[in-house]
Amino acid sequence: MLDAFGAWTQETLSQHSTSLKHLCDILSGKNTRLLIVGGAGSLYVNSEHTIQVMDGADFPDIFKPLALNMAKALEELRTRKDIKWTYISPAGDFQVDGIKTGKYILGGEELILNSKGESVISYADYAVAMIDEAVNGTHIQERISVVAQ
Repeated sequence: MLDAFGAWTQETLSQHSTSLKHLCDILSGKNTRLLIVGGAGSLYVNSEHTIQVMDGADFPDIFKPLALNMAKALEELRTRKDIKWTYISPAGDFQVDGIKTGKYILGGEELILNSKGESVISYADYAVAMIDEAVNGTHIQERISVVAQ
């Protein structure tokens, strides 16, 4: 199952947690996997995992409520040991109209950069990474991240 839920208004932001909890409750104890389209704001920028992308001075204020709510949903998800979930965070620059190369770099909890020093990925290449994880299932109960090669 793929969860690509999105809410942007102050009134609906809490649904990131409530909708994910609902899906988890439905899948509890089942063999069905849950892959979640995550956010980049909660990725860490240090190896100690104490500073997140959204903590940075250059992180746009307009996206902070969304990042905070998505991070909260991720933390709640981490407590679920009764489902097979994978949370996939995109690069910092998630490009709707970017080209599909079919190539990406897989990371973990920290914001990663490509060989050009960029944190960018197209929706198309993110989709390739999502499908690869759906097929391979190598990151159960983990958050992973992807960046264009």
